[in-house]
Amino acid sequence: MNNSTASAAWYRQPLVWMLILIPLSAVLGGISMIYLAITTDDGLVNDDYYRYGKQINLVLERDINAKQLGLKASFEFSVENGTVSVKLDGNRIKLPDTISLSLLHATRANHDQHIKLTLTPDKNYHGLINKLIPGKWYVQLHTEQWRLSSELLYPDQNKLTFTPR
Repeated sequence: MNNSTASAAWYRQPLVWMLILIPLSAVLGGISMIYLAITTDDGLVNDDYYRYGKQINLVLERDINAKQLGLKASFEFSVENGTVSVKLDGNRIKLPDTISLSLLHATRANHDQHIKLTLTPDKNYHGLINKLIPGKWYVQLHTEQWRLSSELLYPDQNKLTFTPR
């Protein structure tokens, strides 16, 4: 009896490669997930959330003060030039020398920006801004006494109008 069929080498069998690739892909996927977990920071949870929750009444008081002062503002920025311009109007307020501008990203706290704007002779506030990433931003103009808030969708918008809430 003559056996003319020779068996092929193990590395030429598709079933063997399927049995090797399935566990290998799981190991490679796990390694890539560990790498992403170590190298990226989502920054979504504030460490001291309770203290910030207690301060909500102070924030609401500043919003009410802005409404009582009749504040309105228009905000325009150019990321290419790195400039911000704010025109502040109020019927019962002396314009302060500086105001604060906070640009808060909706999900990435590590991209937030806090900018001091200074009053110039043209009665507008000007400052410098860093590059923004695309997405939804919460924009706040504030001092110790009042606060104006709005939302920005970048890169679709580069102008905003603030009115008290």
